[in-house]
Amino acid sequence: MSYWCERAWLPEGPAANVLVETSGGRITRVTPGVEECPQGARRLDGLTLPGAANAHSHAFHRALRGRTADQRGTFWTWRNRMYQLAHRLDPDSYHRLARGVYAEMALAGITAVGEFHYLHHAPGGESYADPHAMSHALVRAADEAGVRLTLLDTCYLSSGFGPPVEGVQTRFSDGTAEDWAERVRDFRPEYEGVLVGAALHSVRAVPAEQMPVVREFAHTGGVPLHLHLSEQRAENDACLAATGRTPTQLLDEQGVLRAGTTAVHATHLAPADVARLGRSGTGVCLCPTTESDLADGIGPADELAVAGCALSLGSDGHSVVDPFEEARAVESGMRLRSEVRGHFSTAELTAMTTYAGHRALGWPDAGTVEAGERADLVTVSLDGAKFAGVPPSSAVLVASAADVREVVVDGTPVVRDGVHLRVPDVAGELRASVEELLGVP
Repeated sequence: MSYWCERAWLPEGPAANVLVETSGGRITRVTPGVEECPQGARRLDGLTLPGAANAHSHAFHRALRGRTADQRGTFWTWRNRMYQLAHRLDPDSYHRLARGVYAEMALAGITAVGEFHYLHHAPGGESYADPHAMSHALVRAADEAGVRLTLLDTCYLSSGFGPPVEGVQTRFSDGTAEDWAERVRDFRPEYEGVLVGAALHSVRAVPAEQMPVVREFAHTGGVPLHLHLSEQRAENDACLAATGRTPTQLLDEQGVLRAGTTAVHATHLAPADVARLGRSGTGVCLCPTTESDLADGIGPADELAVAGCALSLGSDGHSVVDPFEEARAVESGMRLRSEVRGHFSTAELTAMTTYAGHRALGWPDAGTVEAGERADLVTVSLDGAKFAGVPPSSAVLVASAADVREVVVDGTPVVRDGVHLRVPDVAGELRASVEELLGVP
């Protein structure tokens, strides 16, 4: 299949009249300056970008969108609502909700998602008859929605620094890291476009002596390792009180920080923590719209980038599913924090959304429009009044998910003319699944 792009975002920047040829899910040739759309090629008017990567997702959190925003409190009071929701999910309801969430991502131009998956077992902590039932639900949902999935199977063993899991947390725990690893090794996804990675939930949820098992699982298997890091000041304080170390120091001592590891949030870091992350080659996934929604704070994105951390983006709790808004929020957060403009260029923000995110998820052959890469193409319409007078090189600073018209994933059309080709009524499916889970309209 060939695509003629009115404008396309190439590695060197936007170019006009670009013919992108694909075969077998790969881009085979990219030719700028083709003045007319060749016969048989699909014409893509607007700006065509590489597919976006959502490097951090908790699919079931989507059911809480708009239901906690007017309540005072903190991350910890919000977590109580999230736990109530987690208690209600089963494999069937999880599949229905995740299918709608991943389809919404596709409509927004996201072609790959990293699901930080810790809801493993039935209520009470007992295994389902199929111990991988919840994982299969997510894999099936991603396949039906037409997006690639990195299933970041998450180790979660304790309720804090010492106490065992309690309440709904028993659904998250395998008991020991060895038991977690045994379960994950036994999982065989039934669809292509799925990579099984690993995750440590956080320093409070995985005792230090258990961390090496997860580290070696990821390192030996050559798969991504993700973890929540210093999202909350309370986590930092508890870690210091229990271990005499910051979470970053503790992880570094356990050999967790390295190339192939991605720290999610990294909001409340000491200067020495930033240096450790950069020196180790650890990437950082920022989730600015969720960090704003949960009143987490604004992390030191500029300092992390200078230190050498590759920055990617995630929608986390899905208060918003819009990669363009996430990218803009990184820059606006830095401006609010420093009272200085211009921390990241348009090209750097685009790379966070695309190239860096795919690599954080273990897809090193995605995220750019060039020969040999996966054929992920996302076309944004530039017809709206908001784009009038805006140069193509700045269109990503103005666009939103609603402007996405075409999405191709691994050479397969998933969204055409703004309509999802596999999930005809994304809004209806999401509405029905949320109402089913919460028992309210």
